[in-house]
Amino acid sequence: MANLRLIRRRVRSVRKTQQITRAMKLVAAAKLKRAQEAALRARPYAAKVGEVIASLAARAKPELSPLLQVREAVRRADLVVLTSDRGLCGAFNLNVFRRVEEFLKESRGRYEGSTLTLVGRKGRDYFRHKAGAYGAEIGKELIRVAPDYPTAAALGEELVQRYLEGAADELWLAFNEFRSVISQRPVIRKLLPITPMAVAEGTYLPDYLYEPSAGAILNELLPRHLYLQLYQGLLESTAGELGARMSAMDNATRNAGEMIERLTLRMNKARQEGITKELMDIVTGAEALK
Repeated sequence: MANLRLIRRRVRSVRKTQQITRAMKLVAAAKLKRAQEAALRARPYAAKVGEVIASLAARAKPELSPLLQVREAVRRADLVVLTSDRGLCGAFNLNVFRRVEEFLKESRGRYEGSTLTLVGRKGRDYFRHKAGAYGAEIGKELIRVAPDYPTAAALGEELVQRYLEGAADELWLAFNEFRSVISQRPVIRKLLPITPMAVAEGTYLPDYLYEPSAGAILNELLPRHLYLQLYQGLLESTAGELGARMSAMDNATRNAGEMIERLTLRMNKARQEGITKELMDIVTGAEALK
């Protein structure tokens, strides 16, 4: 009977866990639709702006803007890492961690050091103990960041200022690109200096007339392009996190149901064994009285 009580207690515990995972799945699903629509709506705009900026960079002279100039001595790099604030989302954060660690290993020979800007509690907690092993340091930590343009612009202004002051010679962005509810692809994208559009040798590129001047327009457009890339990364990461959490909680709910079935079978067997034992005791006692 003690074993039967233990099994019943475990069944109740797993049922409560199943209720929690089912509720978390429903909450993630409700938020996912809006986040997915926001990421997919912003994607074509960000891609087209990137094409325009790359085209302008191929035509413009690098000296018109410091954001176009490739520095001869690349000593330090800034890397922005986008992760989630909460867990229970499968391998969502782990995939970004692995990709960032690969980047830091590969870049140890290229840079004297790297500075990490960690957006998200999980990334902050992980790289607090790992950054030093790769010769990197933590520059800024942000948690509970809203995936909106003002937030991206505020962060982008600080990063551009660091780049202009020479604290960093390159700027990179690491995040999970949303592909579907069950698929997120970790990517690392170079933001600064701006990469010009690839042009075949001998190809003629018509230039534009700029008003008021090419330098003034580029100095206005290039930072905005950077802010937009950060904003797109925040949207992609948010949608990917919700998709990963919904998928993980769905699997957890299904696994809890299977565990309840196994435990219920064991409970029924234990109860049947108890009933059989009691019947045997009654029959044995009756036979002894005869």
